[in-house]
Amino acid sequence: MESTFPVFDPASPQAESIRDLFVQVLIISAGIFAIVSGLICFALYRFRVTEKLPVQDFGSHRREIAWMAGPVIIVIWIAVISIKLILTINALPPQYAKGGTGDDGIDIIVTGHQWWWEVEYTASGIVSANEIHIPTGKRLRVALRSEDVIHCFWVAQLTRKMDAIPGHENFVWLEADKPGTYQGRCAEYCGTQHAWMNFLVIAHEPDDFNAWQQREQQTAAAPSEKLASDGAALFMKLTCSQCHAVSGTQAKEDFAPDLTHLASRSQLGAGVIKNTPENLRIWLANPQAVKPGCKMPNFKLKDEQLDQLVAYLETLR
Repeated sequence: MESTFPVFDPASPQAESIRDLFVQVLIISAGIFAIVSGLICFALYRFRVTEKLPVQDFGSHRREIAWMAGPVIIVIWIAVISIKLILTINALPPQYAKGGTGDDGIDIIVTGHQWWWEVEYTASGIVSANEIHIPTGKRLRVALRSEDVIHCFWVAQLTRKMDAIPGHENFVWLEADKPGTYQGRCAEYCGTQHAWMNFLVIAHEPDDFNAWQQREQQTAAAPSEKLASDGAALFMKLTCSQCHAVSGTQAKEDFAPDLTHLASRSQLGAGVIKNTPENLRIWLANPQAVKPGCKMPNFKLKDEQLDQLVAYLETLR
């Protein structure tokens, strides 16, 4: 769900609270700016250069106290509403007590890699990449991890920013009020392709989410057509299976995105291009030309090999 100003277009209670706090602070700041600017303009006009020396004012204790009290009250007010929001966002409901849901109350584990996101659902065991599917109206606890450098998980319309730090687990709540697709990004510079470390959060009605889960839990079926079957054999023969996993096959590694349901995803390369057979062929032909610096090398595949691999990967839905 593309939004020109996603921060001002919240789609969850948490994002709405963050927006409201931002607007309050913005109004306060605008008021302070208006007062200070007005006083500067008044001083420039009132005490402009004249032949007569203006009356000197050496200050007033009452005015100095007023000038001090006003800012202190404003700072305390902003601190109180900010702390209240932070405590609300970090609150852990009773049903998420240790052992209550999945891995110590964690619903989804999101791990940052250079430059893509791994998504694991603790209850179902589903593993995906660069797409997070959630049911509407349910608050989910998301654990954030990193395999290399510091990344920052941010879905402006749904939740706050939170760093994914190597060796340290952080958490955010993820919730959507209505179905839709929400843009997520890495908000911490993490290397060459930081700008293309995007992901999508796709919110479904509960019944649609359950149907999606059932599809994702199915293992990859053996291809029936010869071209795709040859592509599956080539996938295992080349080093593809040494980095990627495809459920139901001998490919079990997780150094790179899980490809079990690759063809059902909408993007390739963490958002760099749309997922179409034509773009998939371009990616396989030379990943470095599409996303320079990515971890997948150019295998210099022949046209016949590209045809076979694309045919196979398109069966993974």
